[in-house]
Amino acid sequence: MARPVLAIVGRPNVGKSTIFNRIVGDRMAIVEDKPGVTRDRLYGVGEWLNTSFSVIDTGGIEIDGEDVILKSVRVQAELAIEEADVIVFMVDAKAGVTPSDEEVAQLLFRSKKPVVLAVNKVDNLARQDDIYEFYSLGFGDPVGISGSHGIGIGDLLEVVCNLFPDKTDDEYGEEVVKFALIGRPNVGKSSMTNAILGEERVIVSDVAGTTRDAIDTPFEREGQKFVIIDTAGMRKRGKVYENTEKYSVMRAMKAIERADVVLVVIDGQDGIIDQDKHIAGYAHEAGKAIVIVVNKWDIVEKDDKTMQHFTTTIRDHFLFLSYAPIVFVSAKTTQRLHKLLPVIVQVAENHALRVQTHLLNDVVSDAVAYNPPPTDKGKRLRINYVTQVAVKPPVFVLFVNEPELMHFSYERYLDNKIRAAFGFEGTPIRILSRRKTSDKE
Repeated sequence: MARPVLAIVGRPNVGKSTIFNRIVGDRMAIVEDKPGVTRDRLYGVGEWLNTSFSVIDTGGIEIDGEDVILKSVRVQAELAIEEADVIVFMVDAKAGVTPSDEEVAQLLFRSKKPVVLAVNKVDNLARQDDIYEFYSLGFGDPVGISGSHGIGIGDLLEVVCNLFPDKTDDEYGEEVVKFALIGRPNVGKSSMTNAILGEERVIVSDVAGTTRDAIDTPFEREGQKFVIIDTAGMRKRGKVYENTEKYSVMRAMKAIERADVVLVVIDGQDGIIDQDKHIAGYAHEAGKAIVIVVNKWDIVEKDDKTMQHFTTTIRDHFLFLSYAPIVFVSAKTTQRLHKLLPVIVQVAENHALRVQTHLLNDVVSDAVAYNPPPTDKGKRLRINYVTQVAVKPPVFVLFVNEPELMHFSYERYLDNKIRAAFGFEGTPIRILSRRKTSDKE
């Protein structure tokens, strides 16, 4: 089930990126005291009182500005507004209500979305009275906050979370494999959807971004139920936005959260670009099972080593997806397409695989005996016990004497040993180190 989405919008330099950092707990955004410095929409995950939600940070909105940057961030904000369940409209207590604030307010009124008015830079009690003039914007009670001091963030999130839509159960059963096709425009996601289904279900064109809507399509093959979550809908009906690539990432993120398996579709003719890696990175970080699909293989000039060279190139560019199988297909001719669904089923099973505790401990014990952890300042990591605590993705907790002694290289070694013993092709696995509380040091 996709998380609800919070968008933070407002004119430039009111502190949106600072608040974004406070909510997601990470300095992902550029923060600088210059108007419009945040050029790109950024995404993160926040949590408040057991409610997890996606957060979109936008560049400032400037309705009538002629500056190219300001036009760009306005478009980004408009797109974020369309995707959001709740909008935080940020204003500046020190500046008071400005004409730009009033124009942004009109844009938000037209969105028909729930809006929470956050008055930033209320750094002390003396500034508390400064929030009252913002009632004139028409969004009810303003919430006074200070991004730089962390004041009022909890109050703001409490209001936001109360406005999120009610959670709904997954409309598909556990036995249904949900897979999403993600990738930049014009890599052939719609054609692949049609080829898998064997019918024309979505618009296909050689022009990038021509598909108008993302589509869920349930189907069944050899007794296995599937749902294709087609993320080809990079543009909404009506106005065509110039910032298509950024928009495609936003749409892909929603589909990624709903899917069990993510197909990262690459254009075999054009090769790999940075956006392919960015989109794949979101799927990896979300802990989804992943299959790398190279499409348009029918039009690639090749010899007996072309596939091997392309595979090596993919592995070099996607080091973080070393576990993901690679399938070469042609949606147009259906070449090798029959291999895709069995791979999807297999990685979905691996994604949900639970290993018996005694088998897991045998493998880790053997790995430690064969290659003991190195010492650090005279202290050696001791692994007392390991257990699997979650699936989708599989998560393993190692109870150890000192978690800080777990070096990333040794964690990677254990990752490889667990994979060698139990498979897990196509799925990331997570290894966490926790102190064994009964240990006496």
